[in-house]
Amino acid sequence: MALTKATIISGKALAAQIHKEVQRDVESWLSLGNQRPHLSVILVGNNPASQTYVKNKIKAASSVGISSEVILRPNNISQEEILNVIAKFNQDASVSGVLVQLPLPEHINERAICNAVAPEKDVDGFHIVNIGRLCLDQYSIIPATAGAVWEIIKRTGIETFGKNVVVVGRSKNVGMPISMLLHTDGRHERPGGDATVTITHRYTPKDHLKSHTQLADIIIVAAGIPKLITADMIKEGAAIIDVGINHIEDPVSGKSILVGDVDYKEVKEKAGFITPVPGGVGPMTVAMLLKNTLMAAKKLIY
Repeated sequence: MALTKATIISGKALAAQIHKEVQRDVESWLSLGNQRPHLSVILVGNNPASQTYVKNKIKAASSVGISSEVILRPNNISQEEILNVIAKFNQDASVSGVLVQLPLPEHINERAICNAVAPEKDVDGFHIVNIGRLCLDQYSIIPATAGAVWEIIKRTGIETFGKNVVVVGRSKNVGMPISMLLHTDGRHERPGGDATVTITHRYTPKDHLKSHTQLADIIIVAAGIPKLITADMIKEGAAIIDVGINHIEDPVSGKSILVGDVDYKEVKEKAGFITPVPGGVGPMTVAMLLKNTLMAAKKLIY
């Protein structure tokens, strides 16, 4: 059988569509006399990756008419100080959405911080109430990366009903919510994908992982391991969504380059669909955050 080349899913192009939709919705929201949606971001420490992500989020928000601010705090900030900043934003009626950029320094309890953000302003979708509602197929603010993967699948027309899906990675912010969205009932309040989902992780032996991925119609990889998924591990025509973000040294130039968790060059010769890194899930995650902020401003869920 001749190998088919994958359709490369441009996250940038899909994100541009969502930006247009959000911008249009913001304009009509303002034209009705409502206040402009506003995003408040708390950035702790000087992690270069976090700084880049926040810069991208702020720039994207501005491009669709969402105002924003970034509160910078040093690495040695106490947990109580962060909680105080969050409490202030929770009570401020002009703030639609609150986002605490993760990861946080080790002395701070991330779960306590995520739960401190009011659920109706939790645009990251990490509050225990939003995660709980997600797991019960109720309307909730969906974590942006999981929302990005779900939106990529829907907008690309990839069929999930009755399909085999393997999610590689079990993080509570990415792997778990993606699994929930894909396996749950399509007839529920918040429709799911009706797929059969297998969750694998770092302790799944490689040969077992391969036996799962070879049966999968859709593989979503969020493990943080470069080139974890190779061409021999997938079946022909499978859809591959690569959530991985890894900085590795280019063997040729010696410079740091960004790669996903999939051996892109080899896998794209055999897959039906594939997302590139960069330019795949990343831009869509930012777009979904904008969507969440507008949803919070409109109080569509809470």
